[in-house]
Amino acid sequence: MADKEAIIGELMDRARAAQKQVEKYTQEQIDLVCLAVGWQVYKDDNVAQLARAAVEETKMGVYEDKVAKHKAKILTLLRDLQGAKSVGLIERDETKGISKYAKPVGVVGALTPVTNPTATPASNALSILKGRNAVIFAPHPKAKNSSKLAVDMMREGLRKVGAPEDLIQIIAEPSLELTNELMKRVDLVVATGGAAMVKAAYSSGTPAYGVGPGNAVQIIAEDADVPDAAQKIAMSKTFDNATSCSSENSVIVHRDIYDAFLAELVKHNGYLCNAEEKKKLEGWMWVANDKGHLALNPQIIARNATDIARGAGFTVPENTRMLLVEGELPVAGEAFAQEKISPVLTVWKCSDFMDAFKILQELTDLAGTGHSCGIHTFKQEYVDFLAENMHTSRIMVRQPQAQANGGSFFNGMPATVTLGCGTWGGNITTENINYRHFINVTWVAEPIPVNKPTDEEIWGQFWARYGR
Repeated sequence: MADKEAIIGELMDRARAAQKQVEKYTQEQIDLVCLAVGWQVYKDDNVAQLARAAVEETKMGVYEDKVAKHKAKILTLLRDLQGAKSVGLIERDETKGISKYAKPVGVVGALTPVTNPTATPASNALSILKGRNAVIFAPHPKAKNSSKLAVDMMREGLRKVGAPEDLIQIIAEPSLELTNELMKRVDLVVATGGAAMVKAAYSSGTPAYGVGPGNAVQIIAEDADVPDAAQKIAMSKTFDNATSCSSENSVIVHRDIYDAFLAELVKHNGYLCNAEEKKKLEGWMWVANDKGHLALNPQIIARNATDIARGAGFTVPENTRMLLVEGELPVAGEAFAQEKISPVLTVWKCSDFMDAFKILQELTDLAGTGHSCGIHTFKQEYVDFLAENMHTSRIMVRQPQAQANGGSFFNGMPATVTLGCGTWGGNITTENINYRHFINVTWVAEPIPVNKPTDEEIWGQFWARYGR
């Protein structure tokens, strides 16, 4: 008990002291800090080291994709942070007499996943620093070295501009006990990772932002641009071997374009499994865990499609980037309806849009409620219907979800690696967690001319229809 309290206590003391030093930084000063830290996890040599370290340590993902992820995510984040107000007066409404002032939240505890051990801390650090906060990372034990490398690089950026290094720290030898102790001590928790991690964050007694599980699904409507949709989905599904929670797990394709769409996916290095191969694949992907429950086999998570097939007992062409399986109704009885965190894509056939919507609902009700979905169509009525009726936090239209959900150069979503899923996914917000979630805001209200409506103005139409 004393050890964990001493270890976290020392980190907290250093974080508190560092945060106190920057608490009164001007906007210009903290923006300089963000630029310095961001450059350390953006420049080519460092990103190459981080990507290599992550792949070698976790055996997950693709080196080239991790490089691309770092570059895109950091640049998108800094684009969003540039010119954004996070210090002092950030908003003034003259009509309502309301002024809003930003203050730091203090020390943030950030839990990071094994699937994204360098880009997640890098991205979260920038959003947290923007609010003049300190952060202590709790890395996944199987990714502690690569996460620490990212933290060390960011600390060097702090040194370069004379900011206290202890604004960014990490638990060097992580454990469940240390992470739980950290969550109790900090002012705010942000948990990016699995359901157990998020549940622990919400149970810590500390205010927390968590994320829900992903099970992203795309509808391919009858009017879709088939080659474009297939190219984008293949790019998204195979990116970093599907480490992203936004990577499509299923696509629902209109029957009139079903065969053509499958053919396009095969052109993009997809391999369509036959019934026997699908059965072998299921037996390899879901195995009994320590508690005797079927769960994803750790040996398939974010691994190459060829290695997954080999483990399942069949061979595929060496250039295969994703395995395709055809989904069978009912959804609840299909193992491949679940989130797979691997380059394995389930393809479902639908008769029309409403049939697709029904399958989409069943898939996300089974897993991934509140996270995201997408559609490839040019029919605005389909988009509007999804927006009105889906229990989801984000809908991507004609976009690759792994690249789009967390903000990209081709859409206006706030840049993040942490996706809120609302109450549908057991989260407090549906938003993309960004710098605004790491500031406290003081509202100042000044007197305005009296604005008191009459009873008639409020109830007049109601009385006319229902009486008094």
